[in-house]
Amino acid sequence: MHPRLTTLLLLLLAWLPASAIDEDELLPVEEAFAVTITAQDAQTLRMTWDIADGYYMYRGKFRFESLTDGITIGEAIMPAGEKKNDEFFGPVETYRGRIAIDLPLIRTASAESLDLRFISQGCADLGVCYPPNRVTQTIPLPPMPAAGSPAPTGLGTSGFGSNPSASLFAADALPVDEAFHFELIATGPDSLLARWTIADGYYLYRDKIEFLLFDESFARIASVNLPPGEPKVDEHFGDVFVYYDQVEVPVQLTRTRADATTLSVTGLYQGCKDAGICYPPVEKILDVSVPEMLGGVASQEPEAAPVTGLEAQEERGDDTPFVSEQDRLATALSTDTIAALFLFFGFGLLLAFTPCVFPMVPILSGIIAGQGSSVTSKKAFVLSLVYVLAMALTYTVAGVIAGLFGYNLQAAFQNPWVLGSFAAFFVLLSLAMFGFYELQLPTALQSKLNALSSRQSGGSLVGVAIMGFLSALIVGPCVAPPLAAALIYISQTGDPVLGGLALFSLSMGMGAPLVVIGTSAGKLLPRAGGWMNAVKAVFGVGLLALAIWMLERIVPPSLVLALWGFLALSCGVYLGALEPVPDGSSGWRKLWKSLGVILLIIGAAELIGAAAGGRDVLKPLSGLSGSGGTVTMSAEAGKNSFVTVKSLEDLTARIEAANGGPVMLDFYADWCVDCKRMEKYTFPEAPVVNALQNVTLLKADVTANDAVDQALMKELGVIGPPAILFFGPNGQELRQYRLIGYKKPAAFVEHIERVYPAAL
Repeated sequence: MHPRLTTLLLLLLAWLPASAIDEDELLPVEEAFAVTITAQDAQTLRMTWDIADGYYMYRGKFRFESLTDGITIGEAIMPAGEKKNDEFFGPVETYRGRIAIDLPLIRTASAESLDLRFISQGCADLGVCYPPNRVTQTIPLPPMPAAGSPAPTGLGTSGFGSNPSASLFAADALPVDEAFHFELIATGPDSLLARWTIADGYYLYRDKIEFLLFDESFARIASVNLPPGEPKVDEHFGDVFVYYDQVEVPVQLTRTRADATTLSVTGLYQGCKDAGICYPPVEKILDVSVPEMLGGVASQEPEAAPVTGLEAQEERGDDTPFVSEQDRLATALSTDTIAALFLFFGFGLLLAFTPCVFPMVPILSGIIAGQGSSVTSKKAFVLSLVYVLAMALTYTVAGVIAGLFGYNLQAAFQNPWVLGSFAAFFVLLSLAMFGFYELQLPTALQSKLNALSSRQSGGSLVGVAIMGFLSALIVGPCVAPPLAAALIYISQTGDPVLGGLALFSLSMGMGAPLVVIGTSAGKLLPRAGGWMNAVKAVFGVGLLALAIWMLERIVPPSLVLALWGFLALSCGVYLGALEPVPDGSSGWRKLWKSLGVILLIIGAAELIGAAAGGRDVLKPLSGLSGSGGTVTMSAEAGKNSFVTVKSLEDLTARIEAANGGPVMLDFYADWCVDCKRMEKYTFPEAPVVNALQNVTLLKADVTANDAVDQALMKELGVIGPPAILFFGPNGQELRQYRLIGYKKPAAFVEHIERVYPAAL
């Protein structure tokens, strides 16, 4: 590029207005910071910079790397700089005039020259900072000393792990790149994985590992997740933690631009040989290509240089950076596939006992009970397995689509017409359980419904599979951390096969208890007689309850309360609450009568509460006090109230209005069960209210799932609710702290206490 064009681009990128500086006043970078390199001897390079008047260089921005096999750069010997509080990077050391830096060379091969890559950065007093300057240069080298000469100065004499006897072992030491083979790959647009393969008899220090990015126009390092390591009493550093054999370190990025790019990442590390040789600290620069950030990033630039690597951990007072559960699972999926699949199956078992999966129990039980007295344990097992397999395949396909295209197929089915039709279908199935078709429907329609009920209730494996398919799409649309992890992996790697296997394992874990329940139902159901009719009636009530549960997403709360009241009254009447108990009746008859009276009272309370404007099934009469059953966010009016945002423009405006304060964004939908649990059981709790009192609270209500909602979720990389995002002072999301799924109050407060120091 022409020097004058380079200067013009620098002016456009400067923090000061371009109009305030004349581009003719700036020198090209190679003139402002002229460098010469000479070989002092076979094992030392001297690099000299002549810095023009009115310019300075940063001491902490120099990086050096050998691109020649068999030659390693030791610790650079640099003079102290002038300390200053820099407007761009804070407290730094700088150089002016002329500086000389000596580079020790560790040579294990007879190369005649060195391909040296080095990076430096400087600024002009005018107020313009040049971008990091990357240069690769070939330097001729003198031949190595003859055999018997002293060992290379880089081993054991650097001042790091210095050992007087190290020279005795230098001949046996591997080149540093063989002793500690360093690799770096991108596992997604905002995540990297560093891997060291460590030779036998060598170890790497945990606290010497750090990562740096020199060009932060595309990304910054947000967190480094160092594994614990093995404790060791080291003769050089005392009590330390070290790594043997192999270590993998996930690195989380905060993207400042969404474009696909190649990042130059410097890995800093140091290790030793068990025999007593310690290598000097290594700074190795690797280029890694990261894909486009499909969700986009916030537009604001950071106001100050970010804290990276171990410095970020120290600032939080913790040596283990926080990584969200979904990110940890996504990383596990990319590093240990077999173990990760078992892990996802285990998480599926846990999810099976959440409100998002519970509704599938009456569906499957109704299918089994629909067989009547002809059901056997074997047949119940087959029907249950078909149902679960269909559900699992649906989850898998829907998840792969969401991961690849960012489109939540389950959310698309959460609309009034679909939910209303499905609820009506459950009502029809329940009527079949009660045997009421012939009493309420015309003969022609009755025949069709009986046939339909027979097929869907288990007579046809295809019908059972359809029920499993519909259940996966409509009944359980909640997003949990394991599901999010699989979707993150698919979206970042573009690998639908492994991501789909994870989703299938998760779904089979969710379905395993259903298979057990279905098979048990087939074994426990009575074969004939009045008992069978009573059991089918119980399942019929379960299907009616499921229909009301689904209608909760689309009808007013007071109407839902009335429906629950009507169901409770009906059950009370069915159990004989209004009928006298004949003399000499059994204890069972009296017990059912008592239960019926209780349900009658509950139903009456819920109907009265619905008429008074009540909204809460658990507090039906709260409407009589005027509260309407609404959930308050704190004891004081106006405290910790959520402000609803609809679009990305709304969100940006609210973040800007926060004036640098912490912001929390809650993705909510009426059809999201866990969202309502958070709203009802977590947010109103006093510890949560106190933790959120200084936070700007925003809510993105995506119930409609329209184009605007989908655009907002896609922009932020959210597949669906529940999801809670946190934004820091510069308006950028603190990605590693993102919450997916339901959190109990105590766990939520603990998370808030962890994230807010980072936000503030």
